[in-house]
Amino acid sequence: MDILKTKADMQAWSAAKKKQGKTISFVPTMGYLHKGHVSLLEIGKPLSDELVLSIFVNPTQFGPNEDLDAYPSNIQNDLDLAQQAGVTAVFLPDKNEMYGPDYQTHVSLDHLPQYLCGRSRPVHFGGVATVVTKLFNIVMPDVAIFGKKDFQQLAVIRQMVEDLDFNIRIIGGEIIREKDGLAMSSRNAYLTPEQRASAVCLSQAIRLLKQKVAQGIRSVPDLIREAEAFILSFDHTRVDYIELCDPKTLEPVETVQAETLVAMAVQVGKSRLIDNALIELA
Repeated sequence: MDILKTKADMQAWSAAKKKQGKTISFVPTMGYLHKGHVSLLEIGKPLSDELVLSIFVNPTQFGPNEDLDAYPSNIQNDLDLAQQAGVTAVFLPDKNEMYGPDYQTHVSLDHLPQYLCGRSRPVHFGGVATVVTKLFNIVMPDVAIFGKKDFQQLAVIRQMVEDLDFNIRIIGGEIIREKDGLAMSSRNAYLTPEQRASAVCLSQAIRLLKQKVAQGIRSVPDLIREAEAFILSFDHTRVDYIELCDPKTLEPVETVQAETLVAMAVQVGKSRLIDNALIELA
């Protein structure tokens, strides 16, 4: 497994593989890998000749008072998991390598970032779109895999790839959950034992909403009120948003449609956790 720390080395590695006629699968991450990340590597491994993992905590997607400085890190464990998953190259740049002192170019989307997490994190998706564009140009993958837990991020990247004519296939990996239903996340590491017990409220609220819809309730305001009351019954919780929306445009809906995305962000202690699921009417 090659470990590459500069853009030039990563581009040269990819160019050499392309020259040999090889294809590349790519999983971009901010590190502190868990089973969710590993599942994305497992998706990518059989799809191409080479499997590349990037580890970079991207500062441009964090707003003021967010957790950039506290974001968890364990590079050695990341590299061990990458090796076990069959990764053939790890791109491990630092901030100065990715963004020089005169950096001034940014990628932004008009509509998708205006919903869900974008409302409370206004700089986030511009930072995501910018760094992923850079990573695509550096790694030059044929396939890239992103987790569906970050549903809005996946939608943004798919739209960006279409709009900017990247010849890259984008695949969404299913949410990987703990045994009690909590979606796996690097930010779960922030949770105290008491907060961890409350964090199951997200997946349980989604289950509750699905049950209510199955019982015939279609009014979105009514469903949101039920879900919010349920979440706030748990200690250490504060709701950022609960929304039911069109899974393609992310625009809110007033009544449950044939296919509706339920998405939520909940502050549990100091951790901002997200979860989502599709509700499909029979």
